[in-house]
Amino acid sequence: MHTNSKLAKSIRLALMFGATATAMSGVAVAQDAASDEEKAEERVERIQVTGSRIQRTDMEGALPVTVIDREAIELSGEMSAAELLRNTTFNSGGSFRPVSGSSAQGVSQVNMRGLGASRTLVLVDGRRLTMSPSTGSSQDLNSIPMGAIERVEILSDGASAVYGSDAIGGVINIITRRDFNGVEIMTGKAQPSTPKEGGDRENGSVVFGSSSDTTSVIGGVSWNKREIIFERDFPWVGVGGSIYGNNWRSLQGGSFGGYIGMPGSCEDENFFEDGDLCRFNFNSTNANEASTANESLFTKLRHDINDDWTMYANASIAQTESFGRYAPAPDTNGYYPSLITPADSYNNPTNPNAWMYDAVNNPNAVAYDPAVVGPNLPGIHYHRFAAMGNRDTTVSNENIDFLVGVEGRIGSFDVDFGARRVRNKTYEIGNGYLAANTAWSNVVDFNPGYCSDGSFDAVNCRFGYDLQRPSENPASVLAAGVVTTSRISEFNIDEMFASVGFDVMEIGGGMVQGFLGVETRDEYFSDKYDSQSEAGLVGGSAGNSAGGGRSVDAAYFEFLLPVTYDLEVSVAGRFDDYSDYGSDFSPKVSFRWQPLESLLVRGSYGKGFRAPTLDILTQKTSFSAEGVRDKDSCTLLAGDPEKECQVDTYYIANPNLNSEQSTQMAFGVAYQPTDWLNMTVDYFNIEIENRIRSFSAQTLIDRSAAGDPIPSGLGVERNQVTLNDGTVLDVISKVTAGYGNEGTLETSGFDLNLRTNFDLGNMGTLSSNFQYSHILDQSVDGGRNYVLDMGTPEFRANVQNQWNIADFTLAWNINIIGTQYTRSEARKDDGTFPSCDDPGAGIDFIRCGNVGTFTTHDLQLTYNTPWNGAVTVGAQNLFEKLPKLAPLAGGEYGYSNRDYNFNLYNAYGRVTYVRYTQRF
Repeated sequence: MHTNSKLAKSIRLALMFGATATAMSGVAVAQDAASDEEKAEERVERIQVTGSRIQRTDMEGALPVTVIDREAIELSGEMSAAELLRNTTFNSGGSFRPVSGSSAQGVSQVNMRGLGASRTLVLVDGRRLTMSPSTGSSQDLNSIPMGAIERVEILSDGASAVYGSDAIGGVINIITRRDFNGVEIMTGKAQPSTPKEGGDRENGSVVFGSSSDTTSVIGGVSWNKREIIFERDFPWVGVGGSIYGNNWRSLQGGSFGGYIGMPGSCEDENFFEDGDLCRFNFNSTNANEASTANESLFTKLRHDINDDWTMYANASIAQTESFGRYAPAPDTNGYYPSLITPADSYNNPTNPNAWMYDAVNNPNAVAYDPAVVGPNLPGIHYHRFAAMGNRDTTVSNENIDFLVGVEGRIGSFDVDFGARRVRNKTYEIGNGYLAANTAWSNVVDFNPGYCSDGSFDAVNCRFGYDLQRPSENPASVLAAGVVTTSRISEFNIDEMFASVGFDVMEIGGGMVQGFLGVETRDEYFSDKYDSQSEAGLVGGSAGNSAGGGRSVDAAYFEFLLPVTYDLEVSVAGRFDDYSDYGSDFSPKVSFRWQPLESLLVRGSYGKGFRAPTLDILTQKTSFSAEGVRDKDSCTLLAGDPEKECQVDTYYIANPNLNSEQSTQMAFGVAYQPTDWLNMTVDYFNIEIENRIRSFSAQTLIDRSAAGDPIPSGLGVERNQVTLNDGTVLDVISKVTAGYGNEGTLETSGFDLNLRTNFDLGNMGTLSSNFQYSHILDQSVDGGRNYVLDMGTPEFRANVQNQWNIADFTLAWNINIIGTQYTRSEARKDDGTFPSCDDPGAGIDFIRCGNVGTFTTHDLQLTYNTPWNGAVTVGAQNLFEKLPKLAPLAGGEYGYSNRDYNFNLYNAYGRVTYVRYTQRF
């Protein structure tokens, strides 16, 4: 290889570190002293950068890799790996976090480029993190122990040619600690200012390491915890309500009538009248922010067998737990045709003999009024079973990961082979769910106490569930209507791998390096619900079982060609063969050109893929009461054609899915004009074809109305309904939804990084790091640009400033989320817009409303003690900024019925924390 001068190496090293600068800390720059140069060169000997399998003698800078080192992690103030990664600029539109009432309650995700969590690949020490058993299609960041992390490398480019499926939006590689000697103990606590109660946090770790000439071992424990937060404790939260309170609609000659509240039945706690309806305040009990806890044990061992061979082993056990509370079960006997309330039921408000009208035996009786309730007909109840208690869900996960391998040298070949076994299991227990068949049987057969001899005995002759005064039902009746649900899920991996690295031949710029590898991986997924849930007999829940296995065999190659001293070209490719759907080949070519000592130009072009996941290939049919907008259906179900209403939706599996394909291009420049300034800018362009997408109820309704194609097996079924006034409505009776391959998603943008580093003499050192990610375009099938729609900000930015003086470190971080519009509307058929002022003729699409740029400031001060300890105090969101809110009824800023975008923002206010670290 070409021998560089000391000066050239120093400048090149500084530039390469600049090209892979940290996202959350200061910048590594070239050292002035020759001894420091030599040490720095030693540090980067034989480095394998995320996105490449070839170990290089320098940080080549051919790939846009951002590094968050251990110091940067500590300066962030974050207590979990999940929150650390969610707050990077690459997590463009935010990502899912633990939330009550979700089938993935305990899961935290990351979503690079806003392309979806399943298009971001997370690695731990270069091996893929197993899928979450709760989803089967995405990885759970909560299982990563914060105390074990040495650094995080984020590749903001596609890498299927190296790692296979899912590496489309980017790759996040968690590098765990290595070569640590001594003991480090850390403990910390934090408290949010909003709300005043709940959300407290704690974390800690104990890490130890020891090494000899031939053996090194490192291990430790790590934990973090965040308490539950109840929705009612946020100061802006008001009363929430839905049709599932205590309401009714009759069946009129096979047609549906309008809603009314059960007469005289809206007096129980948290029930309230809303016009003619009786609603339930679900915000009184919800805990949208589920609690989370992580406890992990990890160890790494390396032993030099001789000068040529080394054995290594990694093992970790991570246990996570989440507790969530959701409002009491809502349900309707309209889901169960055999349990429709008969005309003569004492719980039927159209029955003149109903219990609610019996002034003799019911002290709370009301007058029967057929003008209000209509003719005596069968009907359907929409009820919140509050008397049976809240729905509490506990999710416990255990992830056991063990890897053993050997690396060494045979002649001129560097070889590495090993095996890995992962067992990832989740137990979910739900309390307070509805035994629907029993509960509704008790409703329709309810007898308040009328005996067969004509007498009334509310003790001996009473039977069933009284919808008029739910809290007064006997304990035995309430207990009979409650069911404990269970769900046991697994996602296991068994894999073996082998690779060889070698020199090929000398060319103009030096030695051509090659790398060949093979992998085989068996995946097993099981998501087993209890039998009542599978049969659709549990009210207030959704989802169904899935399960299956497959094998994946892969072979890959990579060659690094130094065409000249200043130009290197890398060629890589990977072939993956899946036992269930087929195979994919992913090629990639990249280059690094250094025309000047201070300037580097890089670029890449490649193909990628995302395999269909086992959950959607194998899921059983599951029911959901999906919220939709449909004029005819919502006229009947919500009383307003412009309001949202719920329709019966069934999600089915699609075993015929194919993989989606991506084409990716990147081009960037790294420049170091002075010793104190480094900068990089990288452009990306991603096109995803044959994309795997969910066809929701609303999508299928819109397509059916427009006459657009719908995937086979999916669709919308309607029945004609005649109202009392003769109006005929075409009402949705059933939607069959699911996944399919269709369409092309395109996105492009750029990342900018500016870093400065100043030596202030007696005033210490000052460094700044500005990281900016900008989305230029995001569209589907060549349609309009979604950037600036709610949930898709144009940019995210972080500014990290660090001042070191004497024994103190002061960090000031600025976090910025760009502006978005609250509404994006197409012109209606009548020429007007549904929610925005009419801007005039010739405009077919407008945006209106605004969620402004969201900027928060974090401040941290650390004192390094003489006894090798460190005391840290800090505050995230120092000025207590809160996201823009909207009432749940509008929901225009919300996500999943929250009153702000739950994925993109948090509402913790100011989070103050204290941390102590002791090293021995």
